[in-house]
Amino acid sequence: MEIVSLTENLLYKEDKPAITVLLATETSKEIRIAMKKGQVMKEHKAPYPIRVEIFEGAIDFGVNGEKYRLNKAHLLALEANVSHDLTCIEDCIIRLSISKFDTVNRVQDLA
Repeated sequence: MEIVSLTENLLYKEDKPAITVLLATETSKEIRIAMKKGQVMKEHKAPYPIRVEIFEGAIDFGVNGEKYRLNKAHLLALEANVSHDLTCIEDCIIRLSISKFDTVNRVQDLA
């Protein structure tokens, strides 16, 4: 068993989102994304399904050209290879769940 916190050792970067791997299991990786207001993650696709939880703050989540406002406590699931982007509306903490076959480097390259 492993226990981690989404808020412990939280650091925001001024120039880009801060990406931290919190857990890696047999099936998934749990990643914390800390974003400051105005930061973006450009349009991209994930090669496997993902889950996104807004733990704190708010983002605009773009999917295939449409924007959805996601606030604290919202959770979404997105299938593989769907174009999406993120714009931080207020400082936020995001929990991203990705497949163990996906790479953290791919996520970091988007920041």
